[in-house]
Amino acid sequence: MRKRGWGAPLAAALVAAAVTACGGTGQRTFDVDEATIASIHAALQDGRVTCRQVVQQSLDRIAAYDKQGPAVNAIIVVNPQALARADELDAAFAKGGFTGPLHCIPAIVKDNFATADLPTTAGSLSLAGFMPGKDAFLVRRLREAGTIVLAKSNMDEFAFSPYETVSSILPGYTRNPYSLYRVTAGSSGGTAAAVAASFGAIGLGSDTGNSIRGPSSHQALVGIRSTMGLTSRAGVVPLSLAADVAGPMTRTVADAAAVLQVVEGYDPDDPVTEASRAHTHRPYADALDPEGLKGARIGVLRVITNSETADKRVLALFEQALADMKARGAEIVDPVDIPGLDALRETLRGSGGCNQFKFDLNNFLAAYGDKAPMHSLDEIIKSRKFHPSIELRLLRAEEVALPPDQNPGCQARDRFRVGLREAVLRAMADANVEALVYPTWNNPPRLIGDLNTPHGDNNQLFAPSTGFPAMTVPMGFVDGDLPAGLQFFGRPWTEFTLIKLAYAYEQATHHRKPPASTPPLPTKP
Repeated sequence: MRKRGWGAPLAAALVAAAVTACGGTGQRTFDVDEATIASIHAALQDGRVTCRQVVQQSLDRIAAYDKQGPAVNAIIVVNPQALARADELDAAFAKGGFTGPLHCIPAIVKDNFATADLPTTAGSLSLAGFMPGKDAFLVRRLREAGTIVLAKSNMDEFAFSPYETVSSILPGYTRNPYSLYRVTAGSSGGTAAAVAASFGAIGLGSDTGNSIRGPSSHQALVGIRSTMGLTSRAGVVPLSLAADVAGPMTRTVADAAAVLQVVEGYDPDDPVTEASRAHTHRPYADALDPEGLKGARIGVLRVITNSETADKRVLALFEQALADMKARGAEIVDPVDIPGLDALRETLRGSGGCNQFKFDLNNFLAAYGDKAPMHSLDEIIKSRKFHPSIELRLLRAEEVALPPDQNPGCQARDRFRVGLREAVLRAMADANVEALVYPTWNNPPRLIGDLNTPHGDNNQLFAPSTGFPAMTVPMGFVDGDLPAGLQFFGRPWTEFTLIKLAYAYEQATHHRKPPASTPPLPTKP
């Protein structure tokens, strides 16, 4: 059975991380700006802050920066019960200490995750007011661990676009807090912008082809797309269940590891998680070793970095990342080629593609019956309650007649994925590497509204098509304020290894910095 308790090792590691980050735990004041799980817990334990104060500060930041000031526009709805829940946690803490590994940690949840107490819209006006009445599995796990669901975040409508965050439920684009005229990527851009701006300490996103890793890269965050089956998608509005994965988006590797520890595991409501029951690992806290790169063999996936449109400044950051890992004791194997990749891609030519959105969405809506304001994709199209930019995609999805198990294009896709998994495993075995690395995006965040210049999205092929894990960690900045990410990609069920490598790289480089547009708020008298 998979271990999921937090226990002493994780608690000790998190408090140690707070000491390292803050230079000690004797501070007399506390600010939620850039706060981590460890620093919040240390401040609670020392009596420097209450849970109510943590939550109030977070709410103050949302009030000051989301619709006012820089107008990041990341939040769809704030939880009106957040302060009441904080009071409950303060009372519980006074009686018996922390209630769980994420006690009083304010979370930002992407609005395609069902929440029992808040509407769930998937960024679409067609689902306005939808109250599922039950938490998604990952949300429930967070609450059980002591998290406060502080707010639901904006997303690209129905998670369609990896390039921007615009929906019909919230007017306007979500802005990148590092450069307010730049995109957040998609579709979890609202979660990414909110976590980057310290509206909450942790976040949940979903990733079908890009949407945890891309927004995390664009906002100098850590994002984990885990092995297919490690985390449940139950209660998450689907885009394609053949590739959908849900998981953490945070400001540090330690926090991402702590969230993943809580939310992973078997869920009978999502059959794909059955595979997780056969795989156990040491607590992720054990992976938080600053010397974790020493002796590691890491392969370079040049098939991704060798793009003709790649930004030279991003590639320079990547070359520096390779040098930094080597300086910390890693052996860099450069390049690692994927045998037969071009031939595999050719097998998809002329297959007609595989669009299963209609079938997955209709099944999701049917499960909620009359609670759902819409009951099918056809109803959504007829309602006209969606952003004009997605109309063509909705219409094309509705036109698909054959369900995935009967669709020749889906069958060709599945054969391709089997071949790609085999090719990746063979390449990694031949090179004897623990992980492969490449820039998460080859280009910096584009200007809002620009869908023509090279985007640089490197996320669509390898992790989604294999179901293998990948995580991104800050790699530095272009022109001082445009974030870039380094991606670690590995064999299935090797999240522990990826966390170890990413943590050691993070601790060696410390590229994360807060956005200038959302500074700490003045201390209230």
